[in-house]
Amino acid sequence: MWMRLSGLLLCLILVPELVAQQGAGDGMVKYSAEFEFRDGIFANFDMVKANRPIPPARIVTDVDMFDRAFYDKVTNGKEIVIYDENGVKKVMKTKDIWGYGRNGALYINVGSAFHRISFVGNICHFVASVTTYNPNYYDPYYYNPYYSNSYYNPRYGMPRSSYSSSELRQYLLDFETGEVLDYDTESVEVLLMKDPELADEYHALRSRKQKQMKFVFIRRFNERHPLYFPAN
Repeated sequence: MWMRLSGLLLCLILVPELVAQQGAGDGMVKYSAEFEFRDGIFANFDMVKANRPIPPARIVTDVDMFDRAFYDKVTNGKEIVIYDENGVKKVMKTKDIWGYGRNGALYINVGSAFHRISFVGNICHFVASVTTYNPNYYDPYYYNPYYSNSYYNPRYGMPRSSYSSSELRQYLLDFETGEVLDYDTESVEVLLMKDPELADEYHALRSRKQKQMKFVFIRRFNERHPLYFPAN
């Protein structure tokens, strides 16, 4: 009798856990270093989560789809023309597409350019080269025909020109929502809130230690909360 009760109690404990595990992994595959994103254009983040891009064969272009620079050339213009699943031609603005998959890697559209996401998980990390513009930049050597003999006219103010600069920035991608955040302690704290235990441990650190341990906690979060994709 005791053996039967023990067996019943064991089932009551293990069955819910097994059901939860099956629910999380049913028809899904856990992301690993061997996982490959399909080649093609991801028009939106839902396509990324489903790993269902628009394949290169449906992209209307003169570029050879076996060209190594295929996606660089296709995304170089302002628009991308594709055929949808019903064979209807559609035009997408390049600036509006989410990104693309190439050779198994995922590329995201940030700062009017496409950048590879090097660290993939429920919290992703990547580096992007971003161009910033300052329309009110003061340039003492800037020539303007409205200024006479290189002296500025008080009526127009000091001579100014448009100045641009390119810099590398680090970002985080929340794979649950698709939100892109700056790689700083504030963003890490927000993302870790989905795991209260880990969030409390990170919050208890001193500010300097939080800065040093950002990536460590991101990695720990991803290990505790694996990323899954549809198997097919």
